[in-house]
Amino acid sequence: MSFEAQLNVEHAINWLSLSGRLDSATANDLEQVLLPLFAAPAPTVLVDFAGLGYISSAGLRVVLMAAKRAKQAGGRLMLCGLSSAVREVFEISGFLKILEVSDSRAEAERLLLA
Repeated sequence: MSFEAQLNVEHAINWLSLSGRLDSATANDLEQVLLPLFAAPAPTVLVDFAGLGYISSAGLRVVLMAAKRAKQAGGRLMLCGLSSAVREVFEISGFLKILEVSDSRAEAERLLLA
């Protein structure tokens, strides 16, 4: 299964939808799409993991780098749609304690636009 990242901008929110497998072979693809979004001041980025079936430590590294860049830029990074397998990886790594995570895209949008 390949990896895809689709970017849309709506209501001043960068919506990034992921699908496939995020591992050492594809983490650079995410990095090239996600990290530049934090070059602007105070960006709001929502990463939707609903279509992602697998994430490795290489993928987690990119998400952590994005969280650091969001903080540096005075922006906001939110994750949503984590499957049980992907959520377990985030939970084991301790990332659920340091990242904003929403169960659904609708809930994430409500929180980001509040």
